[in-house]
Amino acid sequence: MTRLLKYLRPFRLGIAVVFVLVFLQSLAQLHLPNLMANIVDQGIARENIPLIWRTGGLMLLVALGGSVAAVIAGYLSAKISAGFGKTLRSKVFAHVEGFSLREFDKIGTASLVVRTTNDITQVQMVSLMFMRMVISAPMMCIGGIIMAVAQDARLSLILVVVIPFLVAVVLLAATKALPLFRVMQSKLDRLNLVLREALTGIRVIRAFNRVDYEKQRFSQANRDLTGTAVRVHRLMAFMMPFMMLTLNVTTIAVIWIGGHRIEAGDLEVGAMMAFIQYAMQILMSLLMMSMIFVMLPRAAVSAERVNEVLESVPEIKDPAEPRTPAAGVRGSLEFRDVTFSYPGAAEPALRNVSFKAEPGEVTAIIGGTGAGKSTLVSLIPRFYDVDRGAVLVDGVDIRDMTQADLRARIGLVPQKSVLFSGTVADNIRYGKEDAAEHDIRHAAETAQALDFIDETKDGFAMPVAQGGTNVSGGQKQRLSIARALVRRPEIYILDDSFSALDFRTDARLRAALRHETGDSTVLIVAQRVSTVMDADRIIVLADGRVAGMGTHRELVRTSNVYREIALSQLPEEEIA
Repeated sequence: MTRLLKYLRPFRLGIAVVFVLVFLQSLAQLHLPNLMANIVDQGIARENIPLIWRTGGLMLLVALGGSVAAVIAGYLSAKISAGFGKTLRSKVFAHVEGFSLREFDKIGTASLVVRTTNDITQVQMVSLMFMRMVISAPMMCIGGIIMAVAQDARLSLILVVVIPFLVAVVLLAATKALPLFRVMQSKLDRLNLVLREALTGIRVIRAFNRVDYEKQRFSQANRDLTGTAVRVHRLMAFMMPFMMLTLNVTTIAVIWIGGHRIEAGDLEVGAMMAFIQYAMQILMSLLMMSMIFVMLPRAAVSAERVNEVLESVPEIKDPAEPRTPAAGVRGSLEFRDVTFSYPGAAEPALRNVSFKAEPGEVTAIIGGTGAGKSTLVSLIPRFYDVDRGAVLVDGVDIRDMTQADLRARIGLVPQKSVLFSGTVADNIRYGKEDAAEHDIRHAAETAQALDFIDETKDGFAMPVAQGGTNVSGGQKQRLSIARALVRRPEIYILDDSFSALDFRTDARLRAALRHETGDSTVLIVAQRVSTVMDADRIIVLADGRVAGMGTHRELVRTSNVYREIALSQLPEEEIA
């Protein structure tokens, strides 16, 4: 928790003002019982009307001042805690944006969502309570003890017995709650994961008639979370009635013993009333501290989880002294003896892969499922770093370039098309923020998306639902291709981007791309032989290795792997 306090530094002045206001409020509350005792013992008992009016007026001013201080302190503390939460969310989001895919795989998307929302909310809430009570509770407790002893030292022996007992109970409850809160947050991660998978995969779930199974899965995760939450809150719920019972018993003891002392003439009625008020203030301050201890364990766990994100060092970082490719070099791509393994994998996903792709050429990558095609293209934008070897763009190792510079040279169409909520134009313009209307239209036309866009009522202003659920798979792919085209990059990476297209659209699109990307380097990952037949270079991958390289005609003669793939899709007479 303390490691997050550095993000409160911009609010130091406001926090200081809150502390001063809370101090004044507490001072007012401590002074009121003494004024009340003065009215009862010196005013009412002796029928001193002027003193009653003077002291009563002073009480009114003190109470009013304390109320004003409390209102302003409440407003400022709420504003500061909300600002603190906003800062933390911004810091976490900005830090996560710099993660490589390894960090995402390690922490998990569902957990990152919980940490950015629920965990930061817990930290924000405890910071609000802390500002209000870190001064008030100790001051009320210590000041109440001093004032109570000043009223009657012998009667204060009751508090000597009660206070240590209450403190011990609060500390014991907090100690037992801490591990339970940690378990509860991890189970909240699990619940969020199940819910996220159920919502994003609803079509598959319904198609396979697994709705009941998903309900059971969610119910199990929900029961686990609920069971832990019940255990925690049962422990915490015990504290409030216990504190109130102790407060009432203490009040009865004070009245009973104080009554005997009044009868003996050792104590006045007003002093006993003030003592009761101070005893209540002391116990209420302990109650406030117990509330902090109720929230602090969960907030501590949440802060630890937020810190884990903020202190995670991204594996992929920009070099201290980045290099820029030489002028005149544009679109050259080379894999030089590249080997790469996923974390925890028994075998490398790619082994000793080497090839060159030059501007004006179309390089196709083909292979069976799990051959490493998508892995290979994910290394080019530096989503992962190679284990051995090097990937060079424009003659420079991509590890020596800034990520922004590298990715500005690349137009990527991922295997799974991703669209964002907004309009069709917004999604195409995502590739180039300042793209003009005619550029967007031209990119859509090249991507063979113009026909279905013009058929809609709104055209390029047609709304796209979250995840692109209101467009077909083929339309998604064409919009993703248009997004890459409007960027006009040096290198195009099309990762199985024609799989949802019919053969006619596929052929038209490839012909249009040839004309549009004539001076750029194009990498096409495909399953269809018909898609890659016209490529200048075809790289055949098998088990992460290059099993063949050349044109279609060359590979049919020299590569058994490629020939098998071709024969599985086309008649033999069409292969040659």
